[in-house]
Amino acid sequence: MRYEFVERHRSEFEVSLMCELLRISRSGYYAWRTRPVSQRKMANQHLLDKIKAAYEANRGYGSPRIYHERKGEIPCSVNRVARLMRQHGIRARQAKRYKTTTQQNENHPVTPNHLTQDFSASQPAEKWCGDITYVWTAAGWLYLAVVIDLYSRRIVGWAMNARMTAQLVKDAFQMAWRQCQPQAGLLFHSDRGSQYTSQEFQRLLQACQVKASMSGAGNCYDNAVAESFFSTLKMELIYQTVYLSREEAMTDIFFYTEGFYNRQRRHSALGYVSPQAYEASYQLSATGIGGMTTICVH
Repeated sequence: MRYEFVERHRSEFEVSLMCELLRISRSGYYAWRTRPVSQRKMANQHLLDKIKAAYEANRGYGSPRIYHERKGEIPCSVNRVARLMRQHGIRARQAKRYKTTTQQNENHPVTPNHLTQDFSASQPAEKWCGDITYVWTAAGWLYLAVVIDLYSRRIVGWAMNARMTAQLVKDAFQMAWRQCQPQAGLLFHSDRGSQYTSQEFQRLLQACQVKASMSGAGNCYDNAVAESFFSTLKMELIYQTVYLSREEAMTDIFFYTEGFYNRQRRHSALGYVSPQAYEASYQLSATGIGGMTTICVH
């Protein structure tokens, strides 16, 4: 390991100085350099190349996701992937602190929490959750509302606007409704933000025969799936970019959500497959037994 350290940093520091500090001989280091490369080391380098490619292509995956991304190509353990990433300074991107956008209107009635942090579902279009987040651009704030299917964690509806209004959450919900056309009895969970408690939005839910559910006051854990998605979106995309306009941010968010997150990103809660792949496996099993199911149109 000490010889490898010297090799990695020989362009930055004098070899003699590093050997002295690490208490190794220069002759030993140069002898090590001339030895044939072992099969294990070649295999590690090959795996490292695959790790770097997966890291760059998938917006900063951590070792568990990279392991699942590459395990079909190279037999290895998740610990080996983690060790190589650690040795070469490859770190998963970390989420920044959560900041609430919830603005409750005390004059609007709220509905009970029917979800009660049970984020599981037996099929698509059984339980949805919605939330709003913000994105800073040089032109001002951009607000994003999403609707997430709790079965597959897929973003089934979204809307973006410079204003955080009831129409924003209506647009996101209506997109999800058009795509999925769920049966009566769907549960929709949100926080107590004024957009969700508004008469305008609540009437839409009633017209669609959707059962409304709302988080407890100030409890972000009641809507943890939506919070988790926003955290992922920000650490993998938003915090990596400075947007000059809202249009730039909207374009990036669209391609991230529809092109990457729904179709490619491996989700730990789904056994490290993408939301779309998870829904597709349900569709295959349901049609295989002659069942009827609701699958959103992608």
